[in-house]
Amino acid sequence: MMLITGGARSGKSRFAEQIVEIRGGEVLYIATSAVTDTEMAERIRFHQQQRPAHWHTFESHRDLGDVVRLKQTEFPTIVIECITTLITNLLFDMAGETEPEAMDFTAIEEHILAQITELADAAQHCETEVIIVTNEVGMGIVPDNLLSRRFRDIAGRVNQQLAAAADDVYLVVSGIPVPVKTSA
Repeated sequence: MMLITGGARSGKSRFAEQIVEIRGGEVLYIATSAVTDTEMAERIRFHQQQRPAHWHTFESHRDLGDVVRLKQTEFPTIVIECITTLITNLLFDMAGETEPEAMDFTAIEEHILAQITELADAAQHCETEVIIVTNEVGMGIVPDNLLSRRFRDIAGRVNQQLAAAADDVYLVVSGIPVPVKTSA
């Protein structure tokens, strides 16, 4: 299992694609985005067009541990992008239209961490290489609102959990991958 983290537009996806290119073979790309507005629909469409033909896309942000277990024998590589988008979607799945002040962030975080635990366990014990892409959101200022602060906190804990489980961790900065943890 490999975790690739970094800021927005840091080159994380490009680095993941380079790794996959070197290894070759069929790829299962698990996309965690959901269409929430026209701009997001356009982003998703753009990314779909950019993926190589031998990449098979599966779109979901729920129960990815089950997906990895089910698909592991079909593909030599599984790429999951992006964990922070997964967190966002799971958070809003549980919160719905609830105002941030009324959200049960403890229950939401427990649910998200349970999903990540299942994913990490599946990735550690499967026959294929799993490359997980996430955003490092905790290196900036403290957000000015409750929802953003809670999201940042949850994302930080999720990233810590994934990094602890991963064999290799890379931080991508300005397009340059920096090894943080390596199995070699």
